[in-house]
Amino acid sequence: MERKVIIAGAGPAGLTAAYELCRRGLSPIVFEKYNRVGGHARTEEFRGYRFDIGGHRFFTKIRRIDQIWHEVLREKFLRVRRLSRIYYNNRFFHYPLKLNNVIGGLGLWNSFMILMSFFRSILSPYPREDNLEEWVSNRFGRRLYRTFFKTYTEKVWGMPCHQIRAEWAAQRIKGLSLRTAVLNAVVRSRSNKIKTLIEEFDYPELGPGMMWEAFRDYVVNRGGQVRLESDVRELLHENGRITTAVVKTARGLERVAGTDFIASIPVSDLIARLRPGAPPEVLQAARGLQYRDFLTVCLIVDHPSLFPDNWIYVHSPEVRMGRLQNFKNWSARMVPDTAKSSLGAEYFVTENDDLWSMSDDGLIALASSELAAIGLLRGARVEGGAVYRQTKAYPVYDDVYSGHLDLIVDYLKRIENLQMVGRNGLHKYNNQDHSMLTALMAVENLFGAKHDIWSVNTDQSYQEEQTEER
Repeated sequence: MERKVIIAGAGPAGLTAAYELCRRGLSPIVFEKYNRVGGHARTEEFRGYRFDIGGHRFFTKIRRIDQIWHEVLREKFLRVRRLSRIYYNNRFFHYPLKLNNVIGGLGLWNSFMILMSFFRSILSPYPREDNLEEWVSNRFGRRLYRTFFKTYTEKVWGMPCHQIRAEWAAQRIKGLSLRTAVLNAVVRSRSNKIKTLIEEFDYPELGPGMMWEAFRDYVVNRGGQVRLESDVRELLHENGRITTAVVKTARGLERVAGTDFIASIPVSDLIARLRPGAPPEVLQAARGLQYRDFLTVCLIVDHPSLFPDNWIYVHSPEVRMGRLQNFKNWSARMVPDTAKSSLGAEYFVTENDDLWSMSDDGLIALASSELAAIGLLRGARVEGGAVYRQTKAYPVYDDVYSGHLDLIVDYLKRIENLQMVGRNGLHKYNNQDHSMLTALMAVENLFGAKHDIWSVNTDQSYQEEQTEER
């Protein structure tokens, strides 16, 4: 029987699956509920200014992913030199670390005490590493954890660090410690780069959305479909197989039959959309999965060069802003007027909280005032702005998520023609290259492979510690 593959979600994972299926001669149908492709990695546009939702570096140690990027985008990739800093206690600290800058910013005594705290963590570490506070303190010392990690991490997640599972740190900054950070600052070896510390990366000249738009074009030009503003509302299944997707479009509900289904939509949403419904304990587990949401306040500023960074981590607790992007320093083509700058002030929120519910005008005023307060507007005038909200941006690794996920995985594995991929599909805080890898594995499974995609993070070591191969 001819295969008809239905894909829910046109982010990096969904589009990669569609790309690989087309390359193998199939014609998938991709449904995306928004009006743009790219998901969390899309590029928005306002008055001709382009805004990256989140700041997406294109760097990977997976050769196949790197090849695909360059096959699809070809010469439209820029090589960007990274400059990022931490704003803390009215000072800027380079990240990756620069020793003179750290000592100058913290002072000799505080720097010495951080070093002593690090040695104490070696001699007397936390015996268990159940949460983020224990994991980071054992590798950086408790004093440096309190100085740099605690405030920013709690801004991102909206909860105390002792409630965040250690798995998040192990996945995101595996291999990084005070020792490796200092060695990077002193030696700056290029032969064994920790992914967190890379100093150069590729970037599409018109933002990451340009990449995913090129993926869309590749799929459509080879007979596939990418249908926007089309939301998969129900998945009908029987005898352990999904048979039909019920899709909400501008024309109403449409039933689309398929032989195989790949989904990168949030796994909690997918569970809720199965018909017949999942067992009560699985539905309860899906409702128990938590997410952190995200919004970007995009500002057009009447100044040609506000600061040299690509992005700045705003650790200071006196402002609610968490991170700041300077899109002109990612690619000059993101800004149509060379006399202007475009900034993305990022706030980590929970849907329907006070920031999420604030009016766009209120958020633009807040971001403008906070930038002025920390000295980054340099007296320049904000000429306009727009606000972009992103639900379910980050899967939360709280105390109970792993138990919920185990129940969900056990249930979904009984549906033989459904595969979950990507960050939200797997409820794992993946980067876009890792999300793409899960999509490639899903397609390989359709052709006879036996990848357990749910266990990729456990078994894959590339994420932060392999030797750079480029």
